[in-house]
Formats: sequence, structure tokens, C-alpha cells
Amino acid sequence: MNKPRVRFKGYTDDWEQRKLNDIADVRDGTHDSPKYVQEGHPFITSKNVSNGCINYDDVQYVTDEDYEEINKRSKVDMHDILMGMIGTIGNLALIREKPDFAIKNVALIKYTGDVDYQFLYQALQTGYVTNQLSTGMDGGTQKFVSLKKIRELDIPYPEVPEQEKIGIYFTNLDHLITLHQSVSIFTQKIL
Repeated sequence: MNKPRVRFKGYTDDWEQRKLNDIADVRDGTHDSPKYVQEGHPFITSKNVSNGCINYDDVQYVTDEDYEEINKRSKVDMHDILMGMIGTIGNLALIREKPDFAIKNVALIKYTGDVDYQFLYQALQTGYVTNQLSTGMDGGTQKFVSLKKIRELDIPYPEVPEQEKIGIYFTNLDHLITLHQSVSIFTQKIL
């Protein structure tokens, strides 16, 4: 993977391989089980991370106090990436707007500016990375991947200007696919 077959014009340098932990701050959420309440801050777990977004269906809520305590360790910010670690391993969510939730059983890949966040989000979805995740799973009935294994994922790493081009290209492609799917669903409903 040092020399991709398809490149943007003007880019010829070899890509490096870097460990995820070398290009991003990788943490996880709380290991405690806070008391759930009827209203409060959403408490996001692996089951709520899918299709690039946070799914708020069937979400539990925590108090202001638990939210503040959990976020001392693992505050989620815009451009961070969440990755499911238990059950739905490898599912991702790119945080696109200011979050107001706490996390448990998900890896938090903090945006540090050392790698383009859109590129990293796309790279984490490649077969190259998902194969590493599938060979790193542990557990019996309930599969999980350790934070250590996530930190050690090999990530393809071009120069930042090429990362930005790749990230924008695939983000635009994702938007087109979503738009096409929405139009298809709408068309089916009216026919």
C-alpha cells in the first residue's frame, strides 16, 4: 500500500504506514455504569454507532453530574471519530456537529490536526483496516476488540494535502450516494 494504483494528479510520493495511535489520540469511554434517568444527556454505546452517524434510537440518558464526570476522561468534540468496540465492532461515526453526549464501549479517535479527519474516517472504513479489526477480535458470544488493538491499527498515511483531497472526494461521494438513496426511497413512496 506504499504506492496506490490510483492517485490525484501531481501526487507521486510513497504513502507511509503509521499506527493509529501515532497520528491520533485514541481513548475509550467510561468503564462505569452510571445511573440512567428519563431525561438528561444521551449515553452512547457501540449499538448507537452506525452508518457514519450516531443513532439515537433506544438511547439511555445520564445526569449532568455523570455526563461531566465521564467527559473528564473522554469528551467528544467535532471532527472526532467514534468506533464500536463491542458487538458492532468497527462501526464508525464522524462527529459533524457539536455533541452533547457521553460514551461507553466505543473508541474515541480524537481529531488532533495531525491527519485530515475526513481522510482518516474514510481510511478506517477500508478493507485494509477492517481486516485488521476482524483478526483482532476477542470474546465468545459477544465479540469485542481491545483499545490496544485499535491503537495499533496500521493506517495508510499520505502527505496532508493528498489526505485532504482524498477526504473531500470521498465525503462528496458519500453525500451523492445518500442523496441518490433518498431520491429512490421518495420515488418508491409516491409510485
